[in-house]
Amino acid sequence: MGAIIVTGASRGIGAAVARLAGARGYAVAVNYKSDAAAADLVVGDIIARGNRAAAIQGDVANEDQVIRLFASAERLLGSIEGLVNNAGIIGQYCRIEELEAATLAEVLAVNIAGAMLCAREAVRRMSRRHGGAGGSIVNISSIAARIGGAGEYVHYAASKGAIDSFTVGLAHEVAEDGIRVNAVAPGLIDTEIHRNTPGRLERLTPMVPMKRIGTPEEVAEGVLWLLSAGASYTTGTILEIGGGR
Repeated sequence: MGAIIVTGASRGIGAAVARLAGARGYAVAVNYKSDAAAADLVVGDIIARGNRAAAIQGDVANEDQVIRLFASAERLLGSIEGLVNNAGIIGQYCRIEELEAATLAEVLAVNIAGAMLCAREAVRRMSRRHGGAGGSIVNISSIAARIGGAGEYVHYAASKGAIDSFTVGLAHEVAEDGIRVNAVAPGLIDTEIHRNTPGRLERLTPMVPMKRIGTPEEVAEGVLWLLSAGASYTTGTILEIGGGR
């Protein structure tokens, strides 16, 4: 199997995706912005199971660093056949009247522009019209894109709504080039992002029909299916993994 890049893979859903991808035989570029130690732990887990991986620093909101990320991944791991656009931030939990412009700019730069820049570099390498062998892109969206995030983070929800639109549009654009583009929209998942607000998980769990919080590993299973040949006729799909919420 070829190499895949997982952005924001030092923790949470990204780390779970990277570990599962390694277990499934992919060579994994574990991208991180600042926590090198956490990324090295993920890489160590993958290598310990007999698979290849490399930690590569890069801020997805920075075009030069995105270009460097892809060049480094190719040099260290070989041709790129998959991209998981996982890197994302919430910025702050707040109502819209409390939102700071700087926070909004950062959220949009990471969640939207970052995903698009990474997809651009992936398409340049994977597209058959550019001499590539095809491949798969999986964007990490959120159920917040559908329910709106009122009273907490409408700015974040809106950024994920953009990811949903981007997923469908790009899927149509590159389908004939041999590239499938899909998204996974997690719901209430046990990650640091949700635990940063004390009591939030406990307050929202009763709203989930399955009455429990999901795990990063459950989300990773959906991502790996969309990356795999088992999803060969699936593109432009947004797969919700949220316990029915």
